[in-house]
Amino acid sequence: MADYLQSDMECEGLLECLHGLKNLDRQCFQILVDSDEALTVDSIADAVERERSTAYRSIQRLLQSGLIQKEQVNYEHGGYYHVYRPTDPDEVADDMQRMLNDWYAKMGSLIHEFRDKYDEKVVVAE
Repeated sequence: MADYLQSDMECEGLLECLHGLKNLDRQCFQILVDSDEALTVDSIADAVERERSTAYRSIQRLLQSGLIQKEQVNYEHGGYYHVYRPTDPDEVADDMQRMLNDWYAKMGSLIHEFRDKYDEKVVVAE
């Protein structure tokens, strides 16, 4: 049982563990972190060598996880486009710490429930 739990809990890093991100998501995030400026979806798609729609889905997952931010840039004569940049690392780290604390509290509660449920039923043979 312990081997099952250990293999189920393995992951490559914080982004995958806490946010369930895919490899492409991590690549897109790294492109944004490495850039000196905010990037469009088209720029990100070119950098990761994927179709725009594929990169867009990855960007949406990064937005939902709070790892990146979207900004609107307006054209002088009307219209606009969006650019993306990473969220402040301190803000992301604080959010991940909250997620970890919530997970820890939930696991503690489940362990308590387990103990209550099975403690009465297990009889120690003497």
